[in-house]
Amino acid sequence: MTKLILKSGLLLAMGSVMTVWARQSRTAPPRPPAEAVERGRAQFAQSCAFCHGPNPNGGTHGPSLIRSAVVRHDENGDLIAAVIREGRPDQGMPPMVLSQSQVSDIVAFLRSRVAAADVRTANRPVLGSPEKLLIGNAEAGKAFFNGAGGCSACHSPAKDLAGIGRKYSPVDLQARLLYPPLQRRKATITEAGGKQYTGELLLLTPYNIAIQDAAGWYRSWPVSEVKVDVEDRLAAHRALLDKYTDSDMHNMLAYLEGLR
Repeated sequence: MTKLILKSGLLLAMGSVMTVWARQSRTAPPRPPAEAVERGRAQFAQSCAFCHGPNPNGGTHGPSLIRSAVVRHDENGDLIAAVIREGRPDQGMPPMVLSQSQVSDIVAFLRSRVAAADVRTANRPVLGSPEKLLIGNAEAGKAFFNGAGGCSACHSPAKDLAGIGRKYSPVDLQARLLYPPLQRRKATITEAGGKQYTGELLLLTPYNIAIQDAAGWYRSWPVSEVKVDVEDRLAAHRALLDKYTDSDMHNMLAYLEGLR
């Protein structure tokens, strides 16, 4: 199999596996283009606003997408695209037949709304004392942490969480508890011949996957031609979003705030 290799700025060969030198420094993803956001706004109004509201803060038939775990944890549009195309029949949401560009525009619009909502939240003072958030029971939070929540399998109050109550205000701590910062995911690609490549996941769509390996090389494949294994370090956090009760969240916040 021939590879695509970048050397002295010239592409010397072509094949199903593309290999080019990628920059070592990584920056935050750019804001969606304004024109894509506006196209997405129009498409969302036509296809989704009836249930989720035009903003989309929720409507009479559908929940807010600003607080949606799927929307907030989506990185490449693949999570949102899957829901759009497959629907949620058990929750009354039918699948929709939209083009790739229409889905991409909706993703751009949703990201713009989430970003705007987060800016407003960050700049909005909490009425009264921030400690008003601390209405939970710390001991119950500790029990959830070590028991039903399964948090102790990855975290330790004596190690990575030591002093976390001093590092963040109750407002910021609550945000990090519910929506921890996205981490880079590792993917292992196995070709038909059995050769494997492992690296940081850069792109994953229904059609293509791309990684940057440990040496810094960019490699990509059609998804249909390889086996893909993705390590998702936030999978347990995503699962908790559907498990948390209000009491669990308040109790966990009280427990973490007390780790000083």
